[in-house]
Amino acid sequence: MTEAQQTATMAAQVRDFTKLSLADAEEAGGKGANLGELVSAGLPVPPGFVLLRDCYRVSMRAGGVAEELAELHRRALGVIADSDELTTLCRQMADLVAKAGVADEVRTELLAAYHRLGDNVAVAVRSSATGEDGRDASFAGMNATLTDITGDDELVDAVLKCWMSLFGPRVVAYRASRGFEAEPAMAVVVQRMVTSQRSGVAFTADPSSGDREHVVIEGAFGLGEVVVSGLVQPDTYTVDKATLKELDAHIGHQDFQIVRGADGHDRNEPLSPEQADARVLDGAALHRVAELAVAVERHHGTPQDIEWAVDPAGDTWLVQARPITTLGNGGPAVGTELARGLAAAPGTASGTVRVLRSPDEGGQLVDGEILVAPMTNPDWLPTLRRAAAVVTDAGGMTCHAAIVARELGVPCVVGARSATKDLEPGTVVTVDGTHGKVLAGAAAAPTVKAEDRPAAPAGPAAEVTATRIYVNLAMPDTAERVAAGDVDGVGLLRAEFILTEALGGRHPHDLIAHGEGDAVVRALVESVGRIAAAFAPRPVIYRATDFRSNEFRKLVGGEAYEPVEHNPMIGYRGCFRYIKDPELFNLELQALAQIRESSPNLGLMIPFVRTKWELEECLALVDASPAGRQRGLHRWVMAEVPSVVHWLPEYIGMGIDGVSIGSNDLTQLMLGVDRDSEICAEVFDEADGAVLDAIGRIVSTARTHGITSSLCGQRPSTDPAFAEKLVAMGITSISVNPDAAPAARHTVAAAERRLLLESTRT
Repeated sequence: MTEAQQTATMAAQVRDFTKLSLADAEEAGGKGANLGELVSAGLPVPPGFVLLRDCYRVSMRAGGVAEELAELHRRALGVIADSDELTTLCRQMADLVAKAGVADEVRTELLAAYHRLGDNVAVAVRSSATGEDGRDASFAGMNATLTDITGDDELVDAVLKCWMSLFGPRVVAYRASRGFEAEPAMAVVVQRMVTSQRSGVAFTADPSSGDREHVVIEGAFGLGEVVVSGLVQPDTYTVDKATLKELDAHIGHQDFQIVRGADGHDRNEPLSPEQADARVLDGAALHRVAELAVAVERHHGTPQDIEWAVDPAGDTWLVQARPITTLGNGGPAVGTELARGLAAAPGTASGTVRVLRSPDEGGQLVDGEILVAPMTNPDWLPTLRRAAAVVTDAGGMTCHAAIVARELGVPCVVGARSATKDLEPGTVVTVDGTHGKVLAGAAAAPTVKAEDRPAAPAGPAAEVTATRIYVNLAMPDTAERVAAGDVDGVGLLRAEFILTEALGGRHPHDLIAHGEGDAVVRALVESVGRIAAAFAPRPVIYRATDFRSNEFRKLVGGEAYEPVEHNPMIGYRGCFRYIKDPELFNLELQALAQIRESSPNLGLMIPFVRTKWELEECLALVDASPAGRQRGLHRWVMAEVPSVVHWLPEYIGMGIDGVSIGSNDLTQLMLGVDRDSEICAEVFDEADGAVLDAIGRIVSTARTHGITSSLCGQRPSTDPAFAEKLVAMGITSISVNPDAAPAARHTVAAAERRLLLESTRT
């Protein structure tokens, strides 16, 4: 190929927005193709161009690193569960990209296209990876975006940083979770910067409810980075899609804005108290943003997530658009409402109703059917695994069905009262676990099986938080998938479900009585060991079996070992049970000792500790066991009983070095409300002043004595104010269900930033 031919070929790989459309998504990536499509629709888009992905490939080949990159990437896909190895490989790949640099022929065409935009203009440089910003996956925030880039050298360096971001650990893990196993390549968008006086995002369907009749718009002053990164509380407007009339406005609070400084770089500019609480969009500006958002949706024919900016002249620009990828998990109501309960596990699934009265009937459930039952206990687990969704008559947000469904990624509605009567066996329904509804007919979107769901990394961009984000786990099946995500360990590993499934529905004491106690140890070593290994070296805190007589009496042989209690929730369980009947607890300690020989990151948590003397006797059992004689065994207690507020200093003096606040049980006992009661659900409030006071005193005591404090519960990931209170208290970590970990990280990060800003002003 002649030099002239090479130049022409490379020029074709640097393409103006006006020459791109959705058909070019493979070469231009999602961002680049979407911007070209907006331009072709005649919508206002700042001018720019895209380096197609072959520019990256040419540069890697010219730099002599292409083959080594491919080999390292193949190795990285095989070690997703090993965070240390994955991080090492990703660092090596990014270093190779930096070593290769931008090939001379690519640099020539890049700078030629840049100069066509003007003389030394400021541009935004955004990664546009293949598969990014598509209908089925969004890499939102995972790859690099650089703003206010000026000059040739800065531009070349920014492009290189985008290419390097292909190999961040979260990006590689997320790519693997979505089945993108081909060797990655990246296009890069270069777009003239808008001097943003106001900016934000617009959704043409409500992302929280799936309502497609409204446009939801978030706005802030300055560059939109403050909105997408959660740095401030933006204004939120709801607009009727048909009439473009404002339906609701929530005016946020913004202490600062990001603007372009005199040196050409972004800087934070404080806002006056009047500006901080001022409305961002007036009627005309709001109407224009909504009008453009609807136009984008009309062009694409599907709900869109749009980024917009308003310049000093008052002109509104669209700087990015992509399909909303999450509506399938919280889509609009379909058909007639047949039943309503508590929204226990998010997602939407359609299938045929199968009403079962007991786990013995579990064999009747065909894979993909909707399980409808009066209530579920641990021995329902094999049946729950095969269900497309779960609906129960009884139960609250912390019942067995809710816990397991959230971990399996199965939509679930609990406390529907008469679902077993209202839902006709054999009929097709849609279970909306996001809103607690069961609707007649099938949803438009296909059911997503649990094993096909994205891994935990499929959330917002990775954020560093001082407060650790742990997960709650109950089964080993999901360990590797969850461990590949942005989580800091396991704050609560429940033993009950592991034992129930591994022992084939037999009560552990039935096995012990028949001389088969070793089976209990083997089951725990295999399952708990798998989880500990997947998360190593991150901590995994194993909560010893917290039997409740009503749940385990129905297991095979259970009637011989479980008393009949009127109030099992506050009965024969936890620490008291270990000292009265230590056989099973001793087997658990044997298993922990075996696991810790290869996974010393495993710790022990004692649940439901009521009194000092109980814990003394329980810790004596631990000290006498093989696990107790090992060095470095962390001993935690769960703070579920209000008496822990008084006794915690004594517990710490006895060797306890971690406390985990079980907010569900603590709320139950503080407020005297059954946590599993759908009737009293509105009384159950973890943010009640009395509960918060107890939590605050526990955290304060832990801080004073220098031990770890944590909280197990979903509230921090769904309630920013609650999360901020925990962060302000100085809690060490928060442990949530795996599906809520990304949201919890984002919420905690925002809370930490707000508290930091407040501290700097005082």
